[in-house]
Amino acid sequence: MPSGNLRNISDTALWVAQYRIMESDRPDALFRDPLARLLAGTRGEELVRDMKVADFAWPMIVRTAVMDEIILRSIASEGIDVVLNLAAGLDTRPYRLPLAPSLRWIEADLPGILSEKEAILAREKPACRLERVAADLTDPAARRRLFREAASGGRAVLTVTEGLLAYLTPDQVSALSADLHAEEAMRLWLIDLASPRLKKLLDRRVGKHVQAAQAPFQFAPASGTAFFGPQGWKELEFRSTFEEGIRLGRKPKMAWLFQLLARLGPPARREEMRRMGGIVLLGRGDTLPSGR
Repeated sequence: MPSGNLRNISDTALWVAQYRIMESDRPDALFRDPLARLLAGTRGEELVRDMKVADFAWPMIVRTAVMDEIILRSIASEGIDVVLNLAAGLDTRPYRLPLAPSLRWIEADLPGILSEKEAILAREKPACRLERVAADLTDPAARRRLFREAASGGRAVLTVTEGLLAYLTPDQVSALSADLHAEEAMRLWLIDLASPRLKKLLDRRVGKHVQAAQAPFQFAPASGTAFFGPQGWKELEFRSTFEEGIRLGRKPKMAWLFQLLARLGPPARREEMRRMGGIVLLGRGDTLPSGR
């Protein structure tokens, strides 16, 4: 198999880490991740080159930068004392963000990727109290045990699922959502979300690669953030990836065409295009999910 092919879902972490390297190397970088090159090695560069997805970096860079902003703001203003990062992959926020030493940060992912990451970063010191927990998030018992342990002793937990939900089925997302809400300390949930329209674009652009890795894109609800309502979550904040790309100076080459089409369409169409993809902060709704 060529070195530039995705082998499994864990390889997507190398792919995204390479984008963080690309951003970090810019003189006007939105963030700097000095550990990304150490984690990605040469394979991350091979993946981006051979898959021909260098121009696909901008939404991932925007997602990272916006999530950084929301995480830091939530910790400062919402009393968050625990951050739970599900499918953490090669994320390095506990090392690169200005976090308090007392903050508890939990990374959960499959055993293989966590053990390799821990070995590579053995000499690096995180800014906060970092824990790593090996867990298969599609296993209900393991997932609920993880959520109970993360909520234990915490006043307010911020859960982060960056680049995870798209690979799950709607039923899996619904179950994860309900289990997360079952723990009272789980106060905020930060996600990225794609619409069906965006999923079609992604399938055309990189679908063959994720299919080859047996990790196809599956979750892109037509109802948007309303999907999470029955499990007890409500939208607190939606950041359009495209709009944030313009704000941050990271936008696609054809941004002018997208903006023109949006202006020419009716309000409903403009809103649909604005919400094609975004970063969303969810909070607990007023009612518990049915049956829980």
